[in-house]
Amino acid sequence: MKEKATSFDIAYQAGVSQSTVSRALRNSSLVNEETRQKIQAIAKELNYKVDKNASNLRSQHCETIALLLFEDPTNDDSAINPFFLSMLGSITRACADKGYDLLVSFQQASNDWHADFEDSNKADGLILLGYGDYVDFKEKLIKLNEQGTHFVRWGAEVKDLPIISIGCDNFLGGKEITEHLINQGKKYFAFLGSASTHAPEFFDRYKGHCQALKNHNLVINEKAQFNALYTEEAGYGAACELIESGEKFDAICAASDLIAIGALRALKEHKFSIPEQVAVVGFDDIAIASFTFPPLTTVKQDTQLAGELLVNTLLESIEGKETSTTLISPELVIRKSCGS
Repeated sequence: MKEKATSFDIAYQAGVSQSTVSRALRNSSLVNEETRQKIQAIAKELNYKVDKNASNLRSQHCETIALLLFEDPTNDDSAINPFFLSMLGSITRACADKGYDLLVSFQQASNDWHADFEDSNKADGLILLGYGDYVDFKEKLIKLNEQGTHFVRWGAEVKDLPIISIGCDNFLGGKEITEHLINQGKKYFAFLGSASTHAPEFFDRYKGHCQALKNHNLVINEKAQFNALYTEEAGYGAACELIESGEKFDAICAASDLIAIGALRALKEHKFSIPEQVAVVGFDDIAIASFTFPPLTTVKQDTQLAGELLVNTLLESIEGKETSTTLISPELVIRKSCGS
């Protein structure tokens, strides 16, 4: 008796992956018309029939959420920004409280990573977590939205797209930490961190920083803004550039704690006293921030609340409820790197 044809048989004859066959047989727009027709013709020739029971089973909720992380350059082998480690714990607890399993994976570099979880039915929805070049992955967010995937992301609000985000009020955080330094008598400010749409969280912090300077009639010295992304080494390099530039500064606002920690190292190597000559502040309040020398003044993002909001918002979306972007209020954590 001749065995029934499978989707793998079709994939072999068509020279494509099994997931592409799956998409083509349900007329997914993710497969171009020529390939779709070719696959469907092969399926007809092989008398392939979709297993309705299996299809129905796959359409049911699997009580699993997928957490997709961006890989970051780190000093260890984790490839996870330290800020997201505490949030990962919060998301895990929030999932457990709701009776959901959590599937954690790094985002793949393939062009169709956004379709992988839907096609394999591994998860009911996605949480996107981690820094990345927004301009680079914007198109993938659009595709997720177009195909009706339930997802929510951590990050700045995406105002030009109907995408739900949970994030910190980065503008307010940047403004408040700068105002604190102004109240300490600081007048000449440098900012270390990207100030472009490629890193919207950092850009919002920079804009809040600039607003505080404007409000107090202080000069915004654009020559004292040096790009840095995410790592201690980037912060160290940016601070060295600042020092070598000859620009006058008595305060450094860093776009993240890791950048600030790198700046602290550069300042010490160049014999600056902290905070007497230069005050330094960061953003995130990662665990190591309280153990630097001197301990780092920073802006705390509530990772426990963030995890709960990410999970609850995603589940509401899965249930068909109305959801909206939420910004979490920042909190200043004052330590000795800025004097008081």
